[in-house]
Amino acid sequence: MKNQMTPTLSLILETDKIYCFFPLLQHGVMLQTRIGRSIRDMLCHGFGVSPEYLENRIETIFLNGKPVDDAGSAIVRDGSVLALSAAMPGLVGSTFRKGGHLAAFRSTITHPKEEADVPVYKGVFILKLFNLLVRELGPVFLKRGVWIRKNELEAFLRRQSEIFQAECKAVKKDGKEIKPEKLHEVSWSDEHEIVQLIVNSTSDR
Repeated sequence: MKNQMTPTLSLILETDKIYCFFPLLQHGVMLQTRIGRSIRDMLCHGFGVSPEYLENRIETIFLNGKPVDDAGSAIVRDGSVLALSAAMPGLVGSTFRKGGHLAAFRSTITHPKEEADVPVYKGVFILKLFNLLVRELGPVFLKRGVWIRKNELEAFLRRQSEIFQAECKAVKKDGKEIKPEKLHEVSWSDEHEIVQLIVNSTSDR
């Protein structure tokens, strides 16, 4: 996936309407970065998440469907699926909380510790955000740019109301400005499977 060949959609949206994109983040979006690094290294050095936020706010981590206790020893590889959540309620939340006192009860499914001596290169992984994290981290990743399957993004845009379109202050498709009321008509040719989505809020300007 190369940036110069990937079609793009760039939006400037009223700050309180960013939540419209949260379902996409929960379903999973693609991110480009240097992979072959630990979750901690990638989030903190690759995406600017503070170590304190990772330690105290990101309570539950799944890598390829397996709960992670040590973000410093779980390696993100090309095509990995990384799911992040704040504290979840009840027994389930306690069981899957990283390093929690009930972690021993899920030892057979916990992601194993890995050696960090693996090749580091540019690749793509899938990120999913849940509960409080989708509100806190979602706008950060949307501003940096995420990659979504073309059909999924086109369907998302068709579902949006006229109110959503009215809250869009600027829209660019592949670098060319279009009218927000035309968003529901946006499409790309079948030769493209992936679209880069960049969303800024009016408070960023």
